[in-house]
Amino acid sequence: IDAYLSPMFKGFGTGLNSGWNNTARTKKLGHFELRVSASGAFVPTVDKSFDITKIGLSSNIRPSDPNAVIAPTVAGGNIAAPQVDIYSGNQLIASNYTLPSGTADLPLIPAPQIQATVGLPKGIDFTLRLMPKIKLGDVGSVYMIGSGLKVDLMRCIKGKGAAKALPFELAVAAGYTQFRYNLPLDVQANGSNYTNQSLDGTISGFNLETIISKKILLFTPFLSVGYNSSRTNVSLNGDYPIQTGQGTYTTYSNPVNINKRYLSGLRANVGFQLNLLLLRLYGSYSIAEYNSVNAGIGFGIGK
Repeated sequence: IDAYLSPMFKGFGTGLNSGWNNTARTKKLGHFELRVSASGAFVPTVDKSFDITKIGLSSNIRPSDPNAVIAPTVAGGNIAAPQVDIYSGNQLIASNYTLPSGTADLPLIPAPQIQATVGLPKGIDFTLRLMPKIKLGDVGSVYMIGSGLKVDLMRCIKGKGAAKALPFELAVAAGYTQFRYNLPLDVQANGSNYTNQSLDGTISGFNLETIISKKILLFTPFLSVGYNSSRTNVSLNGDYPIQTGQGTYTTYSNPVNINKRYLSGLRANVGFQLNLLLLRLYGSYSIAEYNSVNAGIGFGIGK
């Protein structure tokens, strides 16, 4: 599961760290902006497949064909998936389990951003990210929350007058987002009645960046450099009947738990903000472990 879904965890973590800022300029006290944007992270070739003999599986799980050991990840496209044999000691109990294939129509990993920003005193912006719990029918429910701060560096160091005299804006910003997923499950064997089953996932992202920008009439290009990281915690909670022989089952509690930092490194962004009366248009491109694009639209009052 870890090896197969790793690109999705990395790509979604990249997306959670996207779209925070498209200018170093901070807002005047009480002025606000609401924006909706989306990002797409590009999966590098190295993360489109994995070697099933090198991910730490039990010796009871062996490739059916010793020469077919490369499996696709979720972003692996049309790469053929190999088969594995599952043993209990030397007794074969499942002879041909085909690993999942890649998703051919997944050119990038998408992620949403919904946020509101308000200007505070002393050249500080506060941003709140919030997506209320949304039920998606049979595929579960999602929820997102996060917050961030942006500080006008020159105004803090030299004062408001010095900041206006500079030919550019300079700021530092930080943001943290958490995305949660829940799916109730019902996995039973003959005679079982488990009621506590669920798949739960949390992906969190942290972004810290220094931003420089220059407003030219309605157009504001920007450049930022910083650090971003993300952590994923996915767990299969509850009791489950697992087949351990011909017609026999053993109950396992909480059988799957992935808790791993998938991203941690430098990130550079280049992009723009375009002001059209009350509307804002945004776009950016990011260079990091997973390169990504971001685009959005916003509504704001005042500078």
